[in-house]
Amino acid sequence: MDTKSSTVLMTGGATGIGFALAERLVQRGSEVIICGRREQALRDAKRKVPSLHYLVADLAREGDRVSLAERVVKEFPKLNVLVNNAGIQRRVRFSEDLAPWAIRQEEIIINFAAPLHLTSLLLPHLTKQRSPTVVNVTSGLAFAPAVFAPVYCATKAAMHSLTVSMRHDLSARSIEVVEIIPPAVATDLGGEGVHAQATPVSEFADAVMKAIDDGQHEIGYGFSDKTRRASREELDALSARMAQSAGA
Repeated sequence: MDTKSSTVLMTGGATGIGFALAERLVQRGSEVIICGRREQALRDAKRKVPSLHYLVADLAREGDRVSLAERVVKEFPKLNVLVNNAGIQRRVRFSEDLAPWAIRQEEIIINFAAPLHLTSLLLPHLTKQRSPTVVNVTSGLAFAPAVFAPVYCATKAAMHSLTVSMRHDLSARSIEVVEIIPPAVATDLGGEGVHAQATPVSEFADAVMKAIDDGQHEIGYGFSDKTRRASREELDALSARMAQSAGA
Protein backbone atom coordinates (compact mmCIF):
# COMPACT_ATOMS: atom_id res chain seq x y z
CA MET A 1 0.00 0.00 0.00
CA ASP A 2 1.29 3.43 -0.98
CA THR A 3 0.83 5.68 2.06
CA LYS A 4 2.57 8.72 0.61
CA SER A 5 0.77 9.60 -2.61
CA SER A 6 -2.58 7.83 -2.54
CA THR A 7 -6.15 9.08 -2.59
CA VAL A 8 -7.93 7.37 0.29
CA LEU A 9 -11.57 7.00 1.32
CA MET A 10 -11.71 6.33 5.08
CA THR A 11 -15.12 5.32 6.42
CA GLY A 12 -15.70 6.26 10.03
CA GLY A 13 -12.79 8.65 9.73
CA ALA A 14 -13.96 11.46 12.00
CA THR A 15 -12.90 9.89 15.29
CA GLY A 16 -10.94 7.07 16.87
CA ILE A 17 -8.76 4.75 14.82
CA GLY A 18 -10.11 6.10 11.53
CA PHE A 19 -9.14 9.67 12.33
CA ALA A 20 -5.72 8.65 13.66
CA LEU A 21 -4.94 6.76 10.44
CA ALA A 22 -6.34 9.56 8.27
CA GLU A 23 -4.17 12.09 10.06
CA ARG A 24 -1.04 10.02 9.52
CA LEU A 25 -1.81 9.41 5.86
CA VAL A 26 -2.25 13.15 5.31
CA GLN A 27 1.04 13.83 7.08
CA ARG A 28 2.74 11.45 4.64
CA GLY A 29 1.32 13.22 1.60
CA SER A 30 -1.83 11.30 0.73
CA GLU A 31 -5.17 12.91 -0.02
CA VAL A 32 -7.80 11.59 2.41
CA ILE A 33 -11.58 11.73 2.29
CA ILE A 34 -13.33 10.81 5.52
CA CYS A 35 -16.99 9.95 5.70
CA GLY A 36 -19.59 9.42 8.40
CA ARG A 37 -23.16 10.27 9.30
CA ARG A 38 -22.41 12.99 11.89
CA GLU A 39 -21.48 16.14 10.01
CA GLN A 40 -20.37 17.96 13.15
CA ALA A 41 -17.85 15.23 13.94
CA LEU A 42 -16.56 15.45 10.37
CA ARG A 43 -16.26 19.24 10.67
CA ASP A 44 -14.35 18.84 13.93
CA ALA A 45 -11.95 16.41 12.26
CA LYS A 46 -11.35 18.82 9.39
CA ARG A 47 -10.73 21.62 11.88
CA LYS A 48 -7.92 19.52 13.36
CA VAL A 49 -6.54 18.47 9.97
CA PRO A 50 -7.59 21.17 7.47
CA SER A 51 -6.49 19.27 4.36
CA LEU A 52 -8.97 16.46 5.03
CA HIS A 53 -12.01 16.24 2.78
CA TYR A 54 -15.29 14.91 4.10
CA LEU A 55 -18.53 13.48 2.77
CA VAL A 56 -21.63 12.89 4.87
CA ALA A 57 -23.11 9.41 4.44
CA ASP A 58 -25.04 6.98 6.60
CA LEU A 59 -23.52 3.65 5.65
CA ALA A 60 -26.46 1.81 7.19
CA ARG A 61 -28.52 3.01 4.20
CA GLU A 62 -28.10 1.32 0.85
CA GLY A 63 -28.90 4.53 -1.03
CA ASP A 64 -26.25 6.46 0.88
CA ARG A 65 -23.64 3.83 0.01
CA VAL A 66 -24.50 4.06 -3.68
CA SER A 67 -24.44 7.87 -3.58
CA LEU A 68 -21.16 7.90 -1.68
CA ALA A 69 -19.47 5.64 -4.22
CA GLU A 70 -20.72 7.72 -7.14
CA ARG A 71 -19.74 11.01 -5.57
CA VAL A 72 -16.27 10.00 -4.41
CA VAL A 73 -15.37 8.63 -7.85
CA LYS A 74 -16.65 11.79 -9.53
CA GLU A 75 -14.99 14.25 -7.14
CA PHE A 76 -11.79 12.26 -6.50
CA PRO A 77 -11.08 10.32 -9.71
CA LYS A 78 -7.64 9.25 -8.48
CA LEU A 79 -9.15 7.31 -5.57
CA ASN A 80 -7.09 4.16 -5.19
CA VAL A 81 -7.47 3.13 -1.53
CA LEU A 82 -10.62 2.19 0.35
CA VAL A 83 -10.41 1.76 4.13
CA ASN A 84 -13.48 0.04 5.57
CA ASN A 85 -13.12 1.28 9.13
CA ALA A 86 -16.61 2.31 10.27
CA GLY A 87 -18.03 0.03 12.95
CA ILE A 88 -20.30 -0.08 15.97
CA GLN A 89 -20.22 -2.32 19.02
CA ARG A 90 -23.34 -3.03 21.04
CA ARG A 91 -22.26 -4.42 24.40
CA VAL A 92 -25.21 -6.63 25.30
CA ARG A 93 -25.48 -10.38 25.79
CA PHE A 94 -27.44 -12.31 23.19
CA SER A 95 -29.78 -13.70 25.86
CA GLU A 96 -30.51 -10.22 27.21
CA ASP A 97 -30.83 -8.29 23.96
CA LEU A 98 -34.40 -6.98 23.78
CA ALA A 99 -33.75 -4.08 21.39
CA PRO A 100 -35.98 -3.71 18.33
CA TRP A 101 -34.69 -5.72 15.38
CA ALA A 102 -33.90 -2.55 13.40
CA ILE A 103 -31.36 -1.54 16.05
CA ARG A 104 -29.85 -5.00 16.21
CA GLN A 105 -29.71 -5.23 12.43
CA GLU A 106 -27.86 -1.92 12.15
CA GLU A 107 -24.80 -3.44 13.83
CA ILE A 108 -24.76 -6.22 11.23
CA ILE A 109 -25.17 -3.77 8.36
CA ILE A 110 -22.55 -1.25 9.49
CA ASN A 111 -19.95 -3.88 10.40
CA PHE A 112 -20.40 -6.33 7.53
CA ALA A 113 -22.98 -5.57 4.83
CA ALA A 114 -21.86 -1.96 4.32
CA PRO A 115 -18.15 -2.64 3.72
CA LEU A 116 -19.04 -5.59 1.50
CA HIS A 117 -21.39 -3.44 -0.58
CA LEU A 118 -19.14 -0.38 -0.72
CA THR A 119 -16.17 -2.46 -1.83
CA SER A 120 -18.28 -4.03 -4.56
CA LEU A 121 -19.43 -0.61 -5.74
CA LEU A 122 -15.88 0.78 -5.91
CA LEU A 123 -14.15 -2.32 -7.26
CA PRO A 124 -14.53 -1.43 -10.98
CA HIS A 125 -12.94 1.96 -10.32
CA LEU A 126 -10.15 0.64 -8.09
CA THR A 127 -9.20 -1.95 -10.69
CA LYS A 128 -8.17 0.85 -13.05
CA GLN A 129 -6.04 2.77 -10.53
CA ARG A 130 -2.39 2.84 -9.57
CA SER A 131 -1.53 0.75 -6.48
CA PRO A 132 -5.16 -0.08 -5.63
CA THR A 133 -5.72 -1.26 -2.07
CA VAL A 134 -8.66 -2.35 0.07
CA VAL A 135 -8.14 -2.19 3.83
CA ASN A 136 -10.61 -3.89 6.17
CA VAL A 137 -10.57 -3.12 9.89
CA THR A 138 -11.69 -6.13 11.92
CA SER A 139 -10.94 -6.95 15.58
CA GLY A 140 -9.06 -9.30 17.84
CA LEU A 141 -12.52 -10.42 18.96
CA ALA A 142 -13.07 -11.86 15.48
CA PHE A 143 -10.86 -14.74 16.64
CA ALA A 144 -11.81 -14.94 20.33
CA PRO A 145 -15.53 -14.14 20.62
CA ALA A 146 -16.74 -12.47 23.82
CA VAL A 147 -20.08 -12.98 25.52
CA PHE A 148 -20.54 -9.25 26.09
CA ALA A 149 -20.65 -8.36 22.36
CA PRO A 150 -21.68 -11.47 20.41
CA VAL A 151 -22.96 -9.78 17.26
CA TYR A 152 -19.95 -7.47 17.02
CA CYS A 153 -17.64 -10.48 17.32
CA ALA A 154 -19.58 -12.41 14.69
CA THR A 155 -19.57 -9.55 12.18
CA LYS A 156 -15.85 -9.03 12.61
CA ALA A 157 -15.23 -12.75 12.18
CA ALA A 158 -17.22 -12.54 8.95
CA MET A 159 -15.10 -9.59 7.82
CA HIS A 160 -11.91 -11.53 8.54
CA SER A 161 -13.16 -14.46 6.46
CA LEU A 162 -14.22 -12.14 3.65
CA THR A 163 -10.86 -10.37 3.72
CA VAL A 164 -8.93 -13.62 3.31
CA SER A 165 -11.12 -14.60 0.36
CA MET A 166 -10.80 -11.13 -1.18
CA ARG A 167 -7.03 -11.20 -0.86
CA HIS A 168 -6.76 -14.36 -2.93
CA ASP A 169 -9.42 -13.28 -5.42
CA LEU A 170 -8.32 -9.69 -6.02
CA SER A 171 -4.64 -10.54 -6.37
CA ALA A 172 -5.52 -11.50 -9.95
CA ARG A 173 -6.47 -7.85 -10.49
CA SER A 174 -3.36 -6.59 -8.70
CA ILE A 175 -5.46 -5.18 -5.86
CA GLU A 176 -3.75 -5.39 -2.49
CA VAL A 177 -5.97 -6.40 0.45
CA VAL A 178 -4.89 -5.51 3.97
CA GLU A 179 -6.53 -6.44 7.26
CA ILE A 180 -6.05 -4.29 10.35
CA ILE A 181 -6.94 -6.18 13.53
CA PRO A 182 -7.19 -3.84 16.54
CA PRO A 183 -7.05 -4.97 20.14
CA ALA A 184 -9.06 -2.93 22.65
CA VAL A 185 -8.09 0.66 21.79
CA ALA A 186 -8.93 3.78 23.80
CA THR A 187 -11.83 5.02 21.66
CA ASP A 188 -15.55 5.41 22.27
CA LEU A 189 -16.36 2.11 20.53
CA GLY A 190 -18.90 0.32 22.71
CA GLY A 191 -19.64 3.45 24.74
CA GLU A 192 -17.84 6.45 26.16
CA GLY A 193 -15.15 5.46 28.63
CA VAL A 194 -15.52 1.70 28.11
CA HIS A 195 -12.00 1.42 26.70
CA ALA A 196 -10.42 4.28 28.61
CA GLN A 197 -7.59 2.10 29.93
CA ALA A 198 -6.93 0.32 26.64
CA THR A 199 -4.11 0.79 24.12
CA PRO A 200 -3.73 4.50 23.23
CA VAL A 201 -5.01 5.31 19.74
CA SER A 202 -1.77 7.03 18.74
CA GLU A 203 0.31 4.03 19.78
CA PHE A 204 -1.84 1.65 17.75
CA ALA A 205 -1.99 3.91 14.70
CA ASP A 206 1.80 4.31 14.67
CA ALA A 207 2.20 0.53 14.86
CA VAL A 208 -0.21 0.05 11.96
CA MET A 209 1.63 2.52 9.76
CA LYS A 210 4.94 0.77 10.47
CA ALA A 211 3.42 -2.61 9.66
CA ILE A 212 2.07 -1.26 6.37
CA ASP A 213 5.52 0.10 5.58
CA ASP A 214 6.89 -3.38 6.26
CA GLY A 215 4.47 -4.86 3.71
CA GLN A 216 2.31 -6.78 6.17
CA HIS A 217 -1.15 -7.78 5.01
CA GLU A 218 -2.59 -8.96 8.34
CA ILE A 219 -1.79 -6.48 11.09
CA GLY A 220 -2.46 -7.19 14.74
CA TYR A 221 -1.10 -5.55 17.89
CA GLY A 222 -0.76 -6.83 21.43
CA PHE A 223 -3.83 -8.93 22.30
CA SER A 224 -5.04 -9.05 18.71
CA ASP A 225 -1.67 -10.18 17.40
CA LYS A 226 -1.81 -13.09 19.82
CA THR A 227 -5.39 -14.06 18.96
CA ARG A 228 -4.80 -14.04 15.20
CA ARG A 229 -1.91 -16.47 15.66
CA ALA A 230 -3.49 -18.65 18.37
CA SER A 231 -4.53 -22.28 18.01
CA ARG A 232 -8.19 -23.32 18.23
CA GLU A 233 -7.56 -24.71 21.72
CA GLU A 234 -5.97 -21.45 22.87
CA LEU A 235 -8.85 -19.42 21.45
CA ASP A 236 -11.48 -21.62 23.10
CA ALA A 237 -9.73 -21.24 26.44
CA LEU A 238 -9.46 -17.47 26.01
CA SER A 239 -13.16 -17.12 25.16
CA ALA A 240 -14.04 -19.21 28.22
CA ARG A 241 -11.89 -17.00 30.47
CA MET A 242 -13.49 -13.86 29.07
CA ALA A 243 -16.95 -15.33 29.66
CA GLN A 244 -16.05 -16.17 33.26
CA SER A 245 -14.66 -12.70 33.89
CA ALA A 246 -17.89 -11.24 32.49
CA GLY A 247 -19.89 -13.33 34.95
CA ALA A 248 -21.34 -15.78 32.47
